[in-house]
Amino acid sequence: MRRYIVYAAVFIILLSSCAWHGASLTDPDDIVYAPLRFEPPKAQRVKFENGIILYMLEDHEIPLVNISAVIRMGSFYDPPEKEGLAKITGTVMRTGGTKSKTGNQIDEDLDFIAGKITVSVGTDSCTLSMSVLEKDMDKGLQIFSNLLINPVFSEGKLETAKILETEAIERISDNPQKIAFREFRRLIYHGDPRGRLSSVESIEKIERDDLLNFYKRFFRPGNVMIALSGDIETADAVKKIKSSLGAWNIPGGPGKPPTPPVRVGASLNYIHKDTPQSVIIIGQSAPGKESSDYYAFEVLDFITGSGGFRSRIFAEVRNRLGLAYSAGSFYSPRTEYGVFGVYAMAKGSSTVDALSAMTKILDNMRDRGVESGEELAWAKESIINNFIFSFSEPSQIVMSQMMLEFDGLPDNFLTNYTDNMEMVKSSDLRYVAARYLSGESRIVLVLGNKEKFSKPLSSFGDFHREISGTENQEN
Repeated sequence: MRRYIVYAAVFIILLSSCAWHGASLTDPDDIVYAPLRFEPPKAQRVKFENGIILYMLEDHEIPLVNISAVIRMGSFYDPPEKEGLAKITGTVMRTGGTKSKTGNQIDEDLDFIAGKITVSVGTDSCTLSMSVLEKDMDKGLQIFSNLLINPVFSEGKLETAKILETEAIERISDNPQKIAFREFRRLIYHGDPRGRLSSVESIEKIERDDLLNFYKRFFRPGNVMIALSGDIETADAVKKIKSSLGAWNIPGGPGKPPTPPVRVGASLNYIHKDTPQSVIIIGQSAPGKESSDYYAFEVLDFITGSGGFRSRIFAEVRNRLGLAYSAGSFYSPRTEYGVFGVYAMAKGSSTVDALSAMTKILDNMRDRGVESGEELAWAKESIINNFIFSFSEPSQIVMSQMMLEFDGLPDNFLTNYTDNMEMVKSSDLRYVAARYLSGESRIVLVLGNKEKFSKPLSSFGDFHREISGTENQEN
């Protein structure tokens, strides 16, 4: 620390000296840096006889080990009228204990070794993750493997999980943004299991047998992939994983869920909420990561709204017109498909004007693409830099490489990412904008109080569906 203080003092003295003698300082924008290179270490892949696949990357900087098991299981597989089962299963698997220890005893053991184990459940995957000191690897792995293969789903922890999940669902009604984006998900995935969401009623119907059957269906070694990184030799890691999980033998497992149907037709949807502000979302289907349009669409999204202050939605709707206090875009690409949208949070009287401005920006992108070379260069450079710096930890690298196989993407997807992004041209942006930003497939959702709008929402379009508050809460 003393050395850093000395360096800082010397720098200040030199800077003051330059200013005193009238020396000119270089503009930061004129400084030329060597191009960033993305050359991550390659994780080692091992497949065990029972079907478990392990990706391993050594890292001896700090005495820590990180391990994540990814299972093909998620809310996509929730049975009708019991939406939320996947999430509850993941929660109670972590809290409900194993055949040898209760959930409370497991928590005490983890506290003693300063270990951490979490379970997260998404649309089509469940992740069981652990972080533990290298010296406590054996103890942590014993707990980890028992949670994975010997959970008991105690009745008491199930009831606690249901109460907490019910409270979380009920609190959604207090958050206009959560209501809007939750309803948008139902609209964009209409007719697909991805659009079915949990409710108070569906959570109440879940019983312990449902968790046991759901677990038996998905938790099989051939349906598990493990990413491990940290201060451990590869041979030792393989030996420990085999010792802990090698005897687990249950054949079978589900395949990848099918691609959702492409949404056809535009719709204008309104949710009444007596609030001073409105939430506006305009969204539609977009390309997936395996599409040749993926890289150009990432750039298009960045320029449209996800690029922050300089992006078009933010600069126009929020800064220049002052119609919203928050605005931007989002692009969520999966392997075979993606979802794109723009959003704004505006005061009630500005709702329709903000919606009109957002639509004009999308129409302009669709009709003209991106003509500014400077705008294109800024977007590509920012995306590439963000991509490279998102792999600062070995655990991120090994997890990303493992997920390529899990998602069915090619091995070189990550290493070729920057080169493919560099090759994006203005003509590519014009093509994807014209192809995907059609006004005939847009889903428009407005949440707010129409009594405060400066003009009727129906003036924006002929198609209009009002979603009642009761309908939204129940679904």
